[in-house]
Amino acid sequence: MKIGLYFGTFNPIHVGHLTIANHMVEFNDLDQVWFIVTPHSPFKKKKSLLEDHHRFQMVLRATEEYPKLKPSDIEFKLPQPNYTINTLVHLEEKYPDHEFCLIMGEDNLKSFHKWKNYELILKNYDIYVYPRVSEGKVDSQFDNHPSIHRTDAPIMQLSSTFIRKAIKEKKNIRPMLPEHVWQYLDEMNFYKK
Repeated sequence: MKIGLYFGTFNPIHVGHLTIANHMVEFNDLDQVWFIVTPHSPFKKKKSLLEDHHRFQMVLRATEEYPKLKPSDIEFKLPQPNYTINTLVHLEEKYPDHEFCLIMGEDNLKSFHKWKNYELILKNYDIYVYPRVSEGKVDSQFDNHPSIHRTDAPIMQLSSTFIRKAIKEKKNIRPMLPEHVWQYLDEMNFYKK
């Protein structure tokens, strides 16, 4: 089975995430996409992050009706701060019959050369890149690289940051979230302060 790994804090998961993941699994050679909920990114400040179990719960609720989309809390059990290469090695050991690849936005590809062991990732894993509107250029070493597959997934201008800010400003963002996620956020009063 070929699994696309979609890493993120998913703070919160929104319809943009689901649209991209679904496009990746339906229009590429992937059997499933796993949402890897990251406990703490080395590149992000933690203060605005909901607790890990709440973000995992939202991904679980968002994906429950999509059999090819799966939530994963695998990184919660790994030493922190964690790096993608460690997660990939751990998953290969745990699921030797699966083939894993990465899913990332073009904005992440622009900083990919800063990732820990990025050369090793490129050598051993395919990377599926979806378009993003962002500043800067992709490093030329990634142009026409055999491990990098650019996809024509829809460009999603929706972000978790925008959603958190809108909730704080008491805007109705319900159409931007899967229904079960919206209900969970509303019940828990998240992002309102």
